Amino acid sequence: MKSFLTIQAWLLLAAISGGLAGGAEPAKTPAPPAKTPPPRSTFPIPASTKDGRDPFFPESTRPFEVAVTTSHVVEITSLKVKGYSVVGGHPMVIINNHSFMVGDEGDVLTPGGRIHVRCLGITANTAVIEVNGQRHNLVF
Repeated sequence: MKSFLTIQAWLLLAAISGGLAGGAEPAKTPAPPAKTPPPRSTFPIPASTKDGRDPFFPESTRPFEVAVTTSHVVEITSLKVKGYSVVGGHPMVIINNHSFMVGDEGDVLTPGGRIHVRCLGITANTAVIEVNGQRHNLVF
């Protein structure tokens, strides 16, 4: 038993002092290579059906159709001031059943559809509004 303990002690001492490796420095492990980012996927949209197609809808021509922009013509004549009031010292108007104070904005229903209105100012007989970037005076 004593010989076994002495052998373990010598091995431990040799490992600590580097005696087993013959006094040589321990081998250095190479540094891991620098990580490169993963490649980015790109999905170019083909210009025609000859260049490619939609893999989920191969018969669709949707990717090749030119987007058509339609300008929404707003009829300001359909906006009517239906009421005027002063609440807490601040004027308020009702335009097509939607109430506005100065600085308020909202969508107003008209026979032609919804119109986004911003109220810029209110006087005793006019309401200054902005629709599609254009100023209009509604007289009541």
